[in-house]
Amino acid sequence: MFENLQEKLQRTFKNLRGQGTITDENISEALREIRLALLESDVNLTVVKATIDHIREKAIGTQVATALSPTEQIIKIVHDELVEILGKDTAKFKFSSQPPSVILMAGLQGSGKTTTAGKLAAWLKKGGHRPMLVSVDVYRPAAREQLAIVAKSVGAQIYIGKTGDDEAGTPLVERLAKEALREARNFGNDVLIVDTAGRLGIDTALMDEMSKLKALLNPSEILFVADAMTGQDAVNSADAFHKQLGITGVVLTKMDGDARGGAALSIRNVTGAPVKFLGTGEKPDAFEPFHPDRIVSRIMGMGDLQTLLERAEEKLDRGKAEEFAKKALSGDGFSLEDFRDQLRQIKKMGSMQSILKMMPSVGPFQGLQQAAENVDEGQLTRTEAIINSMTTKERLNHEIISGSRRKRIAAGSGTSVQEVNQLLKQYGQMRKMFKGLGSGGGKMQRRLMSQMGSMGRGGGFGR
Repeated sequence: MFENLQEKLQRTFKNLRGQGTITDENISEALREIRLALLESDVNLTVVKATIDHIREKAIGTQVATALSPTEQIIKIVHDELVEILGKDTAKFKFSSQPPSVILMAGLQGSGKTTTAGKLAAWLKKGGHRPMLVSVDVYRPAAREQLAIVAKSVGAQIYIGKTGDDEAGTPLVERLAKEALREARNFGNDVLIVDTAGRLGIDTALMDEMSKLKALLNPSEILFVADAMTGQDAVNSADAFHKQLGITGVVLTKMDGDARGGAALSIRNVTGAPVKFLGTGEKPDAFEPFHPDRIVSRIMGMGDLQTLLERAEEKLDRGKAEEFAKKALSGDGFSLEDFRDQLRQIKKMGSMQSILKMMPSVGPFQGLQQAAENVDEGQLTRTEAIINSMTTKERLNHEIISGSRRKRIAAGSGTSVQEVNQLLKQYGQMRKMFKGLGSGGGKMQRRLMSQMGSMGRGGGFGR
């Protein structure tokens, strides 16, 4: 989502190398490049101007610290400024002192509000909460049915309610909201997520309805869901909702698409409301809290190892990982069955592209970001299919796999003999490298890093 900005900033920093002091002369060109990079990433013009002014003010005349080069000094200044724009600290999620806490989902049609409500429920469940969902969108055809399907997919409770007339004359939207709140209390749900109706644009009817729901439910959070691919339109819509409703946070969806990231860098500065979550895919778990410092690290090419480690801790089986490491580093190595188990573990963490893009793009890891673009995700599936087509005896002892067996395995997995040969060759190389690492060979460690890079550039997992 920030690849274009990251690439341009890295190029700008390289041009500063070799300077002893940061001066007006050698910073001006860098600031022009940074300004252009921010604008091309669809960052709000006012935000860009303020950012450039702050960087210039902090950089001009600054003596380069003994431990830092001018490039590193500028990187630090830009890093700190971007963190300042995004809000420094991760915005905390608010809960009511008296459950259930009500979360009001707001946004325009097509922003991904209903899907986000389900993802939020899944995220809350992982944190030990008991969310209930309700849709008060009585206008869009099948809107309430859609939320029911989403709720079922994440295993969350949902209140359906009846849509008939109310004898007391209470508007249907308000009645559904009140009934859902009562049901949440009765069933012991500590969170009620209310999926509201959207419009094609901001109008009086939409805002009146949202204001009534806010007064009726006294929500702990009013989350504005915005499509990040709409760029500055998302920022403007968030600003309009904030002025009339006082939103407490923003959720940016479709951040895995062609979004240039400008909305993420603009929203807090323009609206005053923090970005709280990012939607990064279609699946229920493609949803993550917005950490400003980690996002800036990604932009600056420093990667996001903290999020990667958290994902690994959540998704991977530690016992299996330790068992694999023990086998891999022992003299006996590991079998193709162990290799298949590790592929399955890796797939739990998401796509190889998403994993590689969380690695730094500087220093010894410089080639990984480029490798991410060439990853063939289908290769992991084909590799697993090849191993699945082997007998247990073959998986435990690859040396018995003769030419006739390779033909049978290729036919059974829907692949070619060449692909089977390639897998066995790479597997053999990995066994040797891991064995060298187990004996403490520093050269083998370097060879392992080189092999990983070649696989990403078009070897085992590349196109």
